Amino acid sequence: MEIGEIISDAAMYPINNVKALVIYVVLGIVAFLALIITGVGLIGAGEATGLLSGGLGILGIVGIIIAIAIFALIAGYMLDVIKIAINREDNAPEIDPVRQIINGIKLFILSVIYMIIPIIVMAILSAINETLALLGLILGFILLIVFAILLVIAQCRFAKTESLGEALNIGEVINDLKEIGIVKVLAIIIIIGIISYVLSAIATGIGNFSEIIGAILSGIVTIYTTFLQSRAYGLLYSDAE
Repeated sequence: MEIGEIISDAAMYPINNVKALVIYVVLGIVAFLALIITGVGLIGAGEATGLLSGGLGILGIVGIIIAIAIFALIAGYMLDVIKIAINREDNAPEIDPVRQIINGIKLFILSVIYMIIPIIVMAILSAINETLALLGLILGFILLIVFAILLVIAQCRFAKTESLGEALNIGEVINDLKEIGIVKVLAIIIIIGIISYVLSAIATGIGNFSEIIGAILSGIVTIYTTFLQSRAYGLLYSDAE
């Protein structure tokens, strides 16, 4: 598919599947509330004493667990959005909580593995001496961009196969990248980044007039752009099939 076709299809996908969009906006709000409960619980536990402290501490832990589970579920669902896009289908995925939460956690692990390499390079060079610190920063930044691009492809491979081994097969990831075209991948990433920034800026601007409406719009924009990104990446990867 051409870049314009991918972006236009991805932009309409959340609108054409508005039911799924609404569900995950609500889940995002619940996760946000869970984080607030976590903050209140942990802060309260530190200031309170006795049974009240223990109760608030438990409340904070429960909030963390709920938030992590929801974020993992959303990540796992987006992997299914990618998979459907790879097959060039237009329907929204079914909700499969256990599998999607597990896959969401695996995706987090995958992201850490890919992103930790540039960080290690920067840390090692910076630890040697101050002269190499600048070199390490530059080299690490370049590697960060390279591995971020590879992670997009690895994420698609994982969505397709649900195998971390396939996603970590750097040789095949690079082959897929060559098949699609690095310029095309970069273009999609940049365009999605610009769209996300513009929509977020609009939501933030409205938030200056009404914090409640701004917060709601920010939640909708975040989920919308997540759907858009996942759909675009899947359609992009379909060129490697």
